[in-house]
Amino acid sequence: MASVLERIHRAGRPPFYTLSPKEARIAYKMGAEILDLPRAPLPRVEDIELPGAGGTLPARLYVPSTEAGLPVLLYFHGGGFTIGGLETHDSLCRQFALRSGAAVLALDYRLAPEHRFPAAVDDCFAAMHWLAGHAQTLGLDAARIAVGGDSAGGTLAAACALHARDAGLPLALQLLITPGTTAHADTPSHRQFAEGFLLDAASIRWFFDHYIDEAQKTDWRFAPLEAEDHAGLAPACVVLAECDPLVDEGIAYADLLRANGVAVQLELVRGVTHDFIKMGRSIPEAVTTIEASAQALKQALF
Repeated sequence: MASVLERIHRAGRPPFYTLSPKEARIAYKMGAEILDLPRAPLPRVEDIELPGAGGTLPARLYVPSTEAGLPVLLYFHGGGFTIGGLETHDSLCRQFALRSGAAVLALDYRLAPEHRFPAAVDDCFAAMHWLAGHAQTLGLDAARIAVGGDSAGGTLAAACALHARDAGLPLALQLLITPGTTAHADTPSHRQFAEGFLLDAASIRWFFDHYIDEAQKTDWRFAPLEAEDHAGLAPACVVLAECDPLVDEGIAYADLLRANGVAVQLELVRGVTHDFIKMGRSIPEAVTTIEASAQALKQALF
């Protein structure tokens, strides 16, 4: 991990917070697959459109076999609600499909600052409702749905699990990879890993300033720890990185779910930073963690 951080530093990549959102999106897309695993071939990869809260949204379906009626993971990409998309997370979604045997449906939700909170949340809720009612139109099983995401996408997946419970939509699993869960980025790990560990405090502020007003930050759709009730939620697989500003709030959320009777599988990966799961070419822990996540999906969905 230290070697990867040194190579990133030597490359002289400007921090996201020094760029405009448009420039940051281009930079993230250009660098997203340098460390990621090669895109695995699958029998069916299809670009489709889903109804979002504000109109149709691009999505990409990954199907790992010709079998009909597969279960499905609805996946939300990371990127601080401001950057990222279908291309930046294509390799990861392929790996989840390949290794779990389930289909993966990745959603290209609306990004800030053009679409501020709660636009991304509303899009994810809308896609989940659509999938629960129309999975069969894609050849999938509406009775076996999981939600998942990394970083900001993990936050969105956690919010979806809360909403699904309240809406009476049964989910098989919530896969939360290095999620944000607190309102104010004020845990000890935010101070300990504020600089030099890939996701800097300045970048977190930049993302959040684009996405959400200060007065909205205690809304559970942004900070799932703030929800009033965590009982009755879907089982969770929580994947955390030890050297990540978000690690404390991830542990706190896993603990809170457990305290409320939710089954939790916690994968705390030592010696790695935020976004490590997309570094499979260089970080062996990325591959083992993708495999552990895929096995959690397989166990929950099959």
